[in-house]
Amino acid sequence: MARDNAISRRTALKLTGAAASTALIAGCSSGGNGNGNGNGNGNGNGSGSGGIEIEPGTDIRFSGQTSYWEGLEPSSIEGEQNPTLVLTEGETYTIGWTEGDGSAHNMELRDDSGEVVDELTTGDPVSEPGEDQVIEFTASSDITTYRCNPHPNMEGEIQMGGSGGGSGGNGGGNETGNETGGNETGNETGGNTSG
Repeated sequence: MARDNAISRRTALKLTGAAASTALIAGCSSGGNGNGNGNGNGNGNGSGSGGIEIEPGTDIRFSGQTSYWEGLEPSSIEGEQNPTLVLTEGETYTIGWTEGDGSAHNMELRDDSGEVVDELTTGDPVSEPGEDQVIEFTASSDITTYRCNPHPNMEGEIQMGGSGGGSGGNGGGNETGNETGGNETGNETGGNTSG
């Protein structure tokens, strides 16, 4: 009986140590990953999701749906509502809408004070989009949103720059979290050496 109790205590200590090292690994790994993502990207928006990087020269197309723009092209924005577009400053793009819900819409590119930038607008709202509902423009930091004038919910964010720093930050966070917090320290001090 005493021998069984001793074995049970050792097993409990090992399990407790394993749980502690698992918690330590999870805590450090998660912390490292969070720090890498937060510091590396800088392209987050208010909704908590990052933007979608759009290649230079791309035709960006939407469907006008009164309460949001629904992405049609390129495929990376297909089905997305008011997606945040990450563009390369100084490069040329086209943006517009080619289908809609029958309501009158237009497309405007605005700055952070809500003003149309350099007359980048399709003009008066129309219910049937044609080729005149597309704007060719050069991406600049002045442009911060695309919007339908009569429908304020039809607005998405435009950001300049790519996401190159984000993946580097994420990699560094994972490596630090797993090596120093989890595998080496956690397993040695987590109960496996006591016996």
